Amino acid sequence: MKKRIVFFLLVSNLCSAQVFDPAALQHLDDFFNDVVYYTNNFVSPATDAAVYQSSSGWVYSAKKQKPWTATIGVHSNVFFIPKSDREFLLTTNDFSFLKIQDGNSHTIPTALGNGTQINIIDSYNIINPKYPIQTPKGIDQEIIFYPHLSGSLSLGYGATVLLKYAPKTDIKNGFYKVYGIGLQYNMSQHIKLLESNYINLSMAISNSVENIAFEFQNSSASFALLGFNRINGDINSWQFQTNVSKEYKNFEFMLGSLVNVSDFKYKFSGDNRTEEESLKINGLRPQEFFNQRLKAIYKTKINSIFEASITYKWNRMFFQSSIAFNRFVNTNFSIHYKIN
Repeated sequence: MKKRIVFFLLVSNLCSAQVFDPAALQHLDDFFNDVVYYTNNFVSPATDAAVYQSSSGWVYSAKKQKPWTATIGVHSNVFFIPKSDREFLLTTNDFSFLKIQDGNSHTIPTALGNGTQINIIDSYNIINPKYPIQTPKGIDQEIIFYPHLSGSLSLGYGATVLLKYAPKTDIKNGFYKVYGIGLQYNMSQHIKLLESNYINLSMAISNSVENIAFEFQNSSASFALLGFNRINGDINSWQFQTNVSKEYKNFEFMLGSLVNVSDFKYKFSGDNRTEEESLKINGLRPQEFFNQRLKAIYKTKINSIFEASITYKWNRMFFQSSIAFNRFVNTNFSIHYKIN
């Protein structure tokens, strides 16, 4: 049974006649740990970046709105990927079971990196060196364009409901989708000095869900046959922000301070086309088993982000240009239409 698991899990194309060290069967746990280690380094920069993309553009104005005022907005984000997040250094010493086929170290792409691939084999002669495992490719982009829709509805008394939605959007070797809801409250209505000087102060809380996925193995590879076609990052973020703005004629200049708390979860997805009972590990299908192991890299992160924007009002149209920055830089241009 263990030999059959090794056969399907460790090989892109295993030569069954090849002689291997039986001691390898005692180190399957090391193999699982190696896969989890690589997955974490490959996908984490992309999920971190997704938080920045979903954080921007929630508030287009800090002003108190009239009751039942509704708007709809169209956004275009341009996200700049730092070089440090497009690649990472992998060494044979990082692994317990696997190893780099040619050399002891190599700089390889994350999910945000280029299409460079290296060959991975193992230390126990199970994987046929003629058919090594190839590392997955990145999206090979230095800039990511991210469109989404937004909406708002004033409830009166300075409270406004905020909505954000991005349908499933394909990117090279993957896709993403985002949706969220928030509540904004105008504070300056209670401070006469601010109102008299056309200074607006608001606070908002929002919750967004982001799903981002990248190709992990080619559909012809044995890993893909076990349902490891894609690696998915599921992110749930709570964001707290304060915005202050100054009005001048038809312009509103705004600064924002954002803090979000994000929970990151990961899983493999794809068609599991193996039906044999002998391929179960601890009673689980291989995909389910690996997804259990990926819980080791679940995490919670806190991000502090700053945002600056300028909004120009023309009749019922609001044109906003903003930039969010700290670890990453994300720019956003949006057009909002006031329905009533």
